[in-house]
Amino acid sequence: MRLQEKFTLYNAVTKLILIFVLGSIILFSLEKISIHHLDNRLLKKETKLIENLSDSEVDSLLNAQQTFTDYNILKDEFIVLTPLNNKLKVDTIAKFTTGDREIAGDIETYRILTKQFKYEDKYYELNLGTTASGALSIKKSLGMYMLIVLMVSLTVTLITDYAFTRFLLKPFYKIVDQKINKVNDPTAFDYSKIATSTADFVLLDDSINGLMKKLSDLFLLEKQFIANVSHELLTPISILNGRLENILASEKLSEEHEEKLLASLKTLSRLKAIINSLLLISKIENEQYVKTNQVNIVEEINDIYEELEERIAAKNLTYQSLLHENFVFIGNKALIHTLLMNVINNAVKYTPANGTITLTDEINTDFYRLHITDTGVGMESEILQRVFQRFARGNHDHIGGSGLGLAIANSIAKFHNITVNISSKKDAGTTVSLTFPLANLA
Repeated sequence: MRLQEKFTLYNAVTKLILIFVLGSIILFSLEKISIHHLDNRLLKKETKLIENLSDSEVDSLLNAQQTFTDYNILKDEFIVLTPLNNKLKVDTIAKFTTGDREIAGDIETYRILTKQFKYEDKYYELNLGTTASGALSIKKSLGMYMLIVLMVSLTVTLITDYAFTRFLLKPFYKIVDQKINKVNDPTAFDYSKIATSTADFVLLDDSINGLMKKLSDLFLLEKQFIANVSHELLTPISILNGRLENILASEKLSEEHEEKLLASLKTLSRLKAIINSLLLISKIENEQYVKTNQVNIVEEINDIYEELEERIAAKNLTYQSLLHENFVFIGNKALIHTLLMNVINNAVKYTPANGTITLTDEINTDFYRLHITDTGVGMESEILQRVFQRFARGNHDHIGGSGLGLAIANSIAKFHNITVNISSKKDAGTTVSLTFPLANLA
């Protein structure tokens, strides 16, 4: 879940809880206040009734001639007077209860005051009731109203909080996108600051800029070191190679010494190839090549097939070029040839005898894509994840190679904005897909 969504969810939940708690307190308080108000009214009526009680009123109430007082046509109040046995202990403290009463066939909820008192040497119990339906109705209505308010508030909260957090976190996502996700080369990093008034994001922006500056310096230092060391090593290697060849030309060498010299020359040749590969990568990454040639993919692949034809025949491989598009673009012809050569050469190298290599292509309005598929030994997933690293090799060291072929291919691809994707399964073959943008069409 994204940070923005977490903020929105947190704010919505906290406000929901807050509204629920406050609503419960309000409903509870409203009920208490209403009941307290009814109790006060009953106490006043009870005091007034007892103070103004007359014999005729007592007789009327005892004979049940009048259940309701004259002013309560809507049956909102009732009075019941009951004589008590004089021997009973009289409780003169007023007590309040809430209950249903049937009055003239109607059942209503009443707040009832019950009090025992003495009048002219006789004891009576007075039940004085007033309807509580109004208070309960208000509570119910308010509860429904609060439920509606709760749902509306929650909806508005989700929308406003989502919009606000999106606005608040916009600089953060811009920093992540512009200064992390889109950065492929530290030397081409954009150090311009992201506009934001949030101090935390300013600190994050400055920290990333400082970190990328250090990485860029180290990256340039590494490339310069590799270029310098590679260049310096070529001279002594060439000298050693020449001397060994001169010694090998001597007729006085024994067969044993001659074999050792040949092995040494082979090692020097391999070392020279590795250094030349590192120099090539360094020059590509330093953009020391120009992209001004018209490169025809079909022509380059045909040239590569002619170079590898003997090896393909020697392994009895089936080579199928099913290309339908005559794709031409602007780039560096020598580098593209090297890129395609490394990929197709790997397919030939790692495909067992009697296997198949198939080339297909596709094109649309945005890109041209070339697929090189083989039925070779394939790669495991952990090897596939580091296949573009320098000197990274699989479990097929017996086949040979320096582990720089795909590293070179990847550098050339990045230099031309070509995307390289590799899908592979052990013992089931490999497919290398090269996606060319149509922006550089010839």
